[in-house]
Amino acid sequence: MAPGLRQIVREWGRIGCVGFGGPPAHVALLRELCVERREWMDAQEFEDANAACGLLPGPASTQLAIYCARRVGGLGGAVAGGLAFILPGLAALLALAALTLQDGPPDLVRGAAAGAGAAVVAVVVGAGVTLARTSLAGRDGSRLARALAYLAVGVIVTVAAGALVVVALLACGAIELTLRRATAAPGVVRVHALPAALALGATGAAALPALVWTSLKVGALSYGGGLVIVPLMQHDAVDVHRWMTDTEFLNAVALGQLTPGPVVQTVGAVGYAAAGLGGGLLAAAVAFTPSFLIVAVGGSRFGATRANLGARAFLDGAGPAAIGAIFGAAVPLLGGVRETWQAVVLATTAALLLGRRLGTVPALALAAVAGVAVTAAGGPLP
Repeated sequence: MAPGLRQIVREWGRIGCVGFGGPPAHVALLRELCVERREWMDAQEFEDANAACGLLPGPASTQLAIYCARRVGGLGGAVAGGLAFILPGLAALLALAALTLQDGPPDLVRGAAAGAGAAVVAVVVGAGVTLARTSLAGRDGSRLARALAYLAVGVIVTVAAGALVVVALLACGAIELTLRRATAAPGVVRVHALPAALALGATGAAALPALVWTSLKVGALSYGGGLVIVPLMQHDAVDVHRWMTDTEFLNAVALGQLTPGPVVQTVGAVGYAAAGLGGGLLAAAVAFTPSFLIVAVGGSRFGATRANLGARAFLDGAGPAAIGAIFGAAVPLLGGVRETWQAVVLATTAALLLGRRLGTVPALALAAVAGVAVTAAGGPLP
């Protein structure tokens, strides 16, 4: 029996409240709800939808949540379920942003933020390592060499010119697609519609207000998961518009990791720094709107997207470059680690995460506690 909107809001809202741990946790919770417990979808359809979301730009787990809600409740269900999934974490993030980004926050709050912020650098590197292992597994010969080259491009562009990371991802995807097409049919080279359309969209949107443009890039032009948006946001928020300092941005990324729901909601903290609560809500609305539109317009074709060889070839180029961008993001983030004790927290967190002895959220929580302890003992704050 199909659920009503009230049940969709309750179930998707529950996932939004307990969905700590990023996309893997969200996918597991959605599968448990829709396939195993309620049997609203069969396992194959769910896996096809999950794979299709991974091939699309934007926050994959958010798109999957919206798709599943659309599948069981139509377009109304998509809107209700998507909002119920997003809003709990966004509300928590904005509340924490108001606490940590205020003028003269309490020292203990600053200490907690500084500890968690230092640990974020280790979280970013750990995520890159995990994704690289998965992405490169099964590749060999020229395919492996190209993937490593794309990964290197992602690192270099992110460190040298973070604003161009989207261009780098699109270029790597287009190159891989062109090579695959040329190999399959020598002398025939076609331009893939997806990256071309995105590039044109980026050019046309340049006249939009800065916050809207930043948020749109975050929500519509990021391949490879939520952490790819870090260099995009940092360049705009810190280097160009000076909405935040390096330390404040590092703290915002920590908030995005500590709160439930999609990592992309970190843009709400950037919006809060730029223009208060209204800016935070505007940034989140702009960043998540493309996900709703993608599912509303193309959700019925998700199964075909998974089997589309062109889309998969494009992602085989853009995916490794996105992982490189995650590694590269760790370099500018280090600018927010200013005290010796923060470096110790960073190293300890890296050991805990890479040794797989602790999850992301507990590691960040412990780092925040360490920051409070250092502050209480009279230690320096960044």
